[in-house]
Amino acid sequence: MKPIRNPTKLPRHVLTVTESTKALIIQALDNSPDIRTLEKLHSRIISDPNLCSDTSLSIKLMRAYAASRKPDVTRKVFDRISERNNVICNVMIRSYVNNHFYKDAVLTYKSMLAAGVTPDHYTLPCVLKACSALDDLRFGLQIHCPAVKKGLDLTLFTGNGLVAMYGKCGNLVEARRVLDEMPYRDIVSWNSMVAGYAQNGQFDEALEVCKEMESLGVRPDPGTMASLSPAVTNTSAENVMFVKKIFLDMAKEELVAWNVMIAVYANNSMSTEAIDLYLQMEANGIEPDAITIASVLPACGDLCAISLGKRIHEYVEVKRLQPNLSIENALIDMYAKCGCLLEARKLFDEMQIKDVISWTSMMSAYGRSGKGHQAVELFSKMQSSGLVPDSIAFVSILSACSHAGLLSEGQNYYKLMTGKYKIVPRLEHFTCMVELLGRAGRVDEAYNHIKQMPMEPNDRVWGALLNACHVYNNTDIGVIAADCLFQLAPQQSGYYVLLSNIYAKAGRWKDVTIVRSIMKGRGIKKIPGISNVELHNHIHTFLAGDRSHPQSHKIYEELDILVGKMKEAGYVPKTDTALHDVEEEDKENHLVVHSEKLAIVFALINTEPGTLIRVTKNLRVCEDCHIAIKFISAITERPIIVRDTNRYHHFENGICSCGDYW
Repeated sequence: MKPIRNPTKLPRHVLTVTESTKALIIQALDNSPDIRTLEKLHSRIISDPNLCSDTSLSIKLMRAYAASRKPDVTRKVFDRISERNNVICNVMIRSYVNNHFYKDAVLTYKSMLAAGVTPDHYTLPCVLKACSALDDLRFGLQIHCPAVKKGLDLTLFTGNGLVAMYGKCGNLVEARRVLDEMPYRDIVSWNSMVAGYAQNGQFDEALEVCKEMESLGVRPDPGTMASLSPAVTNTSAENVMFVKKIFLDMAKEELVAWNVMIAVYANNSMSTEAIDLYLQMEANGIEPDAITIASVLPACGDLCAISLGKRIHEYVEVKRLQPNLSIENALIDMYAKCGCLLEARKLFDEMQIKDVISWTSMMSAYGRSGKGHQAVELFSKMQSSGLVPDSIAFVSILSACSHAGLLSEGQNYYKLMTGKYKIVPRLEHFTCMVELLGRAGRVDEAYNHIKQMPMEPNDRVWGALLNACHVYNNTDIGVIAADCLFQLAPQQSGYYVLLSNIYAKAGRWKDVTIVRSIMKGRGIKKIPGISNVELHNHIHTFLAGDRSHPQSHKIYEELDILVGKMKEAGYVPKTDTALHDVEEEDKENHLVVHSEKLAIVFALINTEPGTLIRVTKNLRVCEDCHIAIKFISAITERPIIVRDTNRYHHFENGICSCGDYW
């Protein structure tokens, strides 16, 4: 009989087929051996009839292979066992589940029942986890029934599995019923319920469960934060504060808590807070992971925080977090939002794997910067790569054509989408087509396109038409669009302002007064213009007429000098939409202190000559500021990028990339 080939590094004289040998093999299997050692142990076991027939050794061997992510070999060991009990079947099912072979886990469970092996309270949680992953509510129900008959549903692990399964499959009423009937619940029980609501977009209900937990003395843990993460978008300020309270109550070394809180801020238009929290996290010595990076990069893009974005990119490279599709897509999006198209494209070209999101992000970046031809070229390359464009990809290319004035190309893509790819147009596609026609001056066609829609147009569709009416002074259709908007979005101040400006350009001051009177009567206030500019990793925010900044005195002094130079160069303030009963000088004074002008002057004061200036604004750049920034770029010999709610404006030497078409 051959001795064991020393897998445990023990003296050869003890490695004989005895009880002590079996004990040594078990010890080696329990010590998480590497795959090479494991294969040697396996070879020794199957070469000896006494060891090979030992069920306890086979179970140990199965568990070791499962831990080594070798479910296929685990299955081979399983198949060699002639008489199986529920312990052996449980190990096989768990091996499949832990390695994400969920269908195989379900099939093994079915064969276990067919062989007359009775499942126990260890079997069902694993199978329920497989049902959750497969979104198989029907089979989950088939498991629940026998569990109730045998009383297994009252055990903690099975109860938790049922709550998670029903929540994942969208049956929240049944999930809650199971939770309420559980005789004993732990933090996993509650977190499963929170996750069920969150995964189905019911964020308020998820938070109510968190509050219920607290009222019962169950303290939320990092798992609770992780459970909340699928539904952290567009929630109320009150909900954000409650999540923040949970976060503050936790130990600050818990990375998942930081990640979820950053995501909550980033996904709820609180980008400044997301970045501040990320910097706090760094200061506390918490090392970011891939999830952190993917969560904070969109916030960097939203605020044009390019310095921090580049620093995070360097961290990604140092820590070798690439290739990682989520991070790479987030980096492309961040660079694109900061107007760094060359950096975005370089990263895009270097990606080993690209998905539709990668291509769509890059096309969108070109489109919003007015580089429609590059977007068109990229769309063709995506098709050639074998990827099938989805509805979002068509939104990007249609929008790109709209921003660049590529009317015929846009119309052809719309036909391609509906014809070749059989994609049913959504509201986003109709909005793009209205923008495409409207920007091309085809206001009547844009209106007819809306009238032919098979669904009710929303405020974005009518808003696109109203903006076209403003650009091309079409008062008649503008009034129709505004009437629809006041019904669909009665509290959106921007639409009232647009209609007011349409009337003002037409000299219909009485109508201007009526619109502004309606706004006052409904308590609607014009959203203040806010502009952000980054300096030394810090975001500086300016409002129109703002004097709260520490450098305000110097900013206004420099602005007066700059306006004088602009007027000498031919700048004439565009005051035709200001109130008609205000003196011309007052109109000019109001325009000159718009937030983007203050932000640009602040950057001029605090950066070296020739340095690129990046500004983000929460509203569309007004016509006067657009004209003024062209003059500023020429006078100061500075490239300036302004990102408003609609597009990117790259100003250089007195010219804007949009070609005054926005």
